[in-house]
Amino acid sequence: MSDSELLLQFQDDLKRQEAFTQLIKKYQQKIYWHIRKMVIDHDDADDVVQETFIKVWQGLQNFRADSQLYTWIYRIATNESLNFLQKKRRQNHVPLENDDSLDLLNTLESSISQDYISGDEIQIKLQKALLQLPDKQRLVFNMKYYDDMKYEEISEITGTSVGALKASYHLAVKKIEETLNSEEASF
Repeated sequence: MSDSELLLQFQDDLKRQEAFTQLIKKYQQKIYWHIRKMVIDHDDADDVVQETFIKVWQGLQNFRADSQLYTWIYRIATNESLNFLQKKRRQNHVPLENDDSLDLLNTLESSISQDYISGDEIQIKLQKALLQLPDKQRLVFNMKYYDDMKYEEISEITGTSVGALKASYHLAVKKIEETLNSEEASF
């Protein structure tokens, strides 16, 4: 079912629940992995996905289709992920400007040991390097590298200019390379 068909059905009170169920089936997995790459922990990602779809339900009646539906949902998921990370830092009394993400690194380590994250050693090193990036750089890197999104799409989702996104991605790549190279040198 196309997004326009889902939106049309959602406007009908009798078909609203079924349309929303179809929307969740269509986007839940993509949204989950988008969020999971930011918050790392499976349970946290599930919570943020749930919050995202609650916001989608609440706002879908007023969706004006100025952007594509998936872009709008990704924007909500992105904001919910960033809000979750900020709230988690405040609860743990970690200053917002502290980007070393030790808590997320610990979560990654325990996820690896619990087999939540599968992958070879290179992938694990990349994930550790990613966690050392500021949240917004990590978000841009994930959307460009893993989700293979165009800068224009990322711009629409994040509300950031294409030029700023390119700079952010370039800095993220440079920091990841430096982290991986310094890790190799320590062996």
